[in-house]
Amino acid sequence: MNHRFHTTATRAAFAMAALPLAISFSAQAQYAEATTELAALDPVVVTAALAPRTANESLSSVSVLDEATFRRQDPTSLTDLLRGQPGVDVTSNGSFGKSGSVSLRGAPGDANVLMIDGIRLRSATAGSAAFQYLDPRMFDRAEIVRGPRGSLYGADAVGGVIQLFTPDGDEQGPQPNISIGGGSFNTQRVSAGISGREGGTRYSFAGSHFNTDGQPIRRGGEDKGYDNTSALARVAHTFESGAEVGVLALRARGHNEYDGGENDFVQQVAGIYGELPVTTTWRSRLTLSEARDELDTMDNFGGSVIDTRTQTARWQNNIQLGAHEVIAGAEISEDRVSSTNEFEVTSRDNTAVFTQALLDFSPFAIQASLRYDDNEAYGDEVTGSLALGYELDNYHTLRASIGTAFKAPSFNDLYWPNSGNPDLNPEKSETVEVGVRGQYSQWFWDVAVFQNDYDDLIAWAPTPSGLWAPQNVNNARIRGAELSSGVEVNDWVLQAAYTYLDPEDQETGNRLARRASQSVRLDADRELGDWSLGGSLVAQGYRYDNASNTQRLGGYGLVNLRAGWQFAPLWTARVTVENAFDKEYETSRDYINAGRAGFLSVHFGQ
Repeated sequence: MNHRFHTTATRAAFAMAALPLAISFSAQAQYAEATTELAALDPVVVTAALAPRTANESLSSVSVLDEATFRRQDPTSLTDLLRGQPGVDVTSNGSFGKSGSVSLRGAPGDANVLMIDGIRLRSATAGSAAFQYLDPRMFDRAEIVRGPRGSLYGADAVGGVIQLFTPDGDEQGPQPNISIGGGSFNTQRVSAGISGREGGTRYSFAGSHFNTDGQPIRRGGEDKGYDNTSALARVAHTFESGAEVGVLALRARGHNEYDGGENDFVQQVAGIYGELPVTTTWRSRLTLSEARDELDTMDNFGGSVIDTRTQTARWQNNIQLGAHEVIAGAEISEDRVSSTNEFEVTSRDNTAVFTQALLDFSPFAIQASLRYDDNEAYGDEVTGSLALGYELDNYHTLRASIGTAFKAPSFNDLYWPNSGNPDLNPEKSETVEVGVRGQYSQWFWDVAVFQNDYDDLIAWAPTPSGLWAPQNVNNARIRGAELSSGVEVNDWVLQAAYTYLDPEDQETGNRLARRASQSVRLDADRELGDWSLGGSLVAQGYRYDNASNTQRLGGYGLVNLRAGWQFAPLWTARVTVENAFDKEYETSRDYINAGRAGFLSVHFGQ
């Protein structure tokens, strides 16, 4: 469904109509309230439904990487942690801060949403998020929700949503932590922080620095270095009345070298919120936030500066009606671009209203949502979803859903100097999914099959004048299946994931570029008194680097190993070996990833 409302009066009317709905529960605060109910195998998630629900109750395909996973694997990059998770594929132009993308269910990197504590982060010009610039030591949890979420999050939530959470500081008293280490490629890593709770105040402060000489990203090339300095500050206070206020600031900045040039980057999110219990069953929250993506590039063409900023006001209400819950809200955001490239338009605003009903008629459950977005640049879009769940018994839940989403044209698509096309329509998608989950005391399994149909895909192609420009041209269909399972028994933690994709360009019959059809990930960890041992296997099939399917990139298998030793109270030494068998592999043509790399670190704290 797509209507066109272009007048200021229409946008104002929808904005005014949204005010009485006013609402929130920011995703991070809801998670904080739900952590006491957290179970390792059926964790509470908030990203899937804007309200705390267990993975089983969410009626979604969802994976959670918890604090223990972050600590055990101690990755040098977030993409290492995400690679091979159910439905997740990573494409990169080398290791250690080099550009790449994270794909969910075959959707391109700019058709998935990245959020940090409820604040969306992306480049408004490129359209995608720079996962490679975020230090994993700044986070202690990730929720991966697969499937369309346009009716909850608006543009680009086609493949799904990944939300990262910073430490909440819910332990009584100050909890310091320090980590220092290094290893291959002359890499050094240092981080320190303190978090805790005093009365009604929770706080978390942290800083980290990562520096490496890197390795060649092309065969026969020179080492390409990377450094990243990150800082986090988060404070929240809960009053006796139940009202809460909080602030968050996360900033990463550094320097990156690549073939033909180098750049300085900044990734930043900041927000302030206030939450009020209007009644015993109605809570309302207003969140004001800003996200920045800044890139200063020096290359063979002279370089450029591209800074994008997104400011958002979000007002959301969660209303409990017995066993049911209704969520409604409004969101106003503005993208701004400052660049040495002369974009014809440098700002655009978006006004949205949304509502969702979470209905529990046990053993039946219904989740229905609807959202209207009106964007100054590309018009209006209406997205919706409907999910049905049925508890077959105490252990098994069947679910089925249908949902729509859209990917917004980026500033580059619309306004890139001499090439942008301001008449582009958003890409649209419709997804149908059926799944079943088995949830037991010490293990779980989840199976889902889906089909996603895309219309009006945006593709850049040469014009008669010789310039490249984007057009709405292709249609695509992505069918797939996902299987995931986890076990925690006798000091063992085992996780397994398998993904199958059939991503077809329906205009040509070819496989969509840079999508592997099969992916497997196995994680195994064992506690042995003061020692811990573990490893991960990630294997993916071949892919094509181009739309015509003439440039084939071989499949690969990676083995990562890890060990830990708690040699004193609160003191731990950890060793990790990434790509233990020194596999040379490509996910993007002519760009190689790092070979075998070993790292040693010492940690103090919980």
